[in-house]
Amino acid sequence: MPKKNINDIRIPSYDDLFTNEEQRQEAKLEKIMELPIDEIHEFKNHPFKVRQDEEMIKLTESITENGILLPTLVRPSPDGKGYEMVSGHRRMKAAEMNGLDKVPAIVRDLTDEQATIIMVDSNIQRETILPTERGFAYKMKLEAMKHQGKRIDLTSAQLGQKLKGIYSVELLAKEAGESKNQIQRYIRLTELIEPLRDMVDGLREDKKKIALNPAVELSYLSKENQQFVVKYIEELDLTPSHAQAIRLKELSKINRLDENVIYSILTEIKPNQKEKISFKMEDIDEYFPKDYTPRQKSEVILKLLKSWAKKRNKEQER
Repeated sequence: MPKKNINDIRIPSYDDLFTNEEQRQEAKLEKIMELPIDEIHEFKNHPFKVRQDEEMIKLTESITENGILLPTLVRPSPDGKGYEMVSGHRRMKAAEMNGLDKVPAIVRDLTDEQATIIMVDSNIQRETILPTERGFAYKMKLEAMKHQGKRIDLTSAQLGQKLKGIYSVELLAKEAGESKNQIQRYIRLTELIEPLRDMVDGLREDKKKIALNPAVELSYLSKENQQFVVKYIEELDLTPSHAQAIRLKELSKINRLDENVIYSILTEIKPNQKEKISFKMEDIDEYFPKDYTPRQKSEVILKLLKSWAKKRNKEQER
């Protein structure tokens, strides 16, 4: 019988000596802990904003009456300082609004990819997700899925098998209940500058809004040309149609798009559109205070026209 190598001899651990198997399994179970809110910080680049909408008001009222019924999910912060929120940002905000300084939480060790996928999946089914929030969320999850698919450790082996012979975006589309093209359209919104993203999301105070399809086409423009589009949307009080946005994209592809071309396309008469009079801002700026917005200038012009019309009618009555 061969002699055992000393390295093969297993030395009992502290747990082996002083705990039984039931106790060791119990120690491995996730427990709900009360964690101080000031020790929890937001998930890096969290795409979902906490807004004081009707859904949030109801959640705050529910916590006032019943407390937090569903624990949040956090992970130890990668920088070693406190915890990072994975699922439960709105619950934590509602708790703060109720004057609470702690929230019930499950602490789970998660990789960046695992945490990202859980964070997106736990938020994406809400009814009040904005288009660009959905775009950033899909982009983050897709990148996490691709990265997991390249790994060979036990935590991602199953996903790696799923990704064999199938594009990550197709798997994401299946999980999200969207078409692959729709997923890609949402992700394109992340290439828009912030003023255009606000128009897609309907967050502008002046109520200017751009539909998803023309917004996707505008996302292919350079950041400089997107700024020109915003400039003329505000100055001319209009938004591009899908057809106009496609033309802007096509001209951008062949490097024939500049400020003058953008102005020309946006001021074209759209089908079924009533005839409009447009002014170049530089032609009328000298008549207004420098801090006047295009809307204020328009209001002044309309008031002056009304006064002129009244004066003209009186003269005709004489």
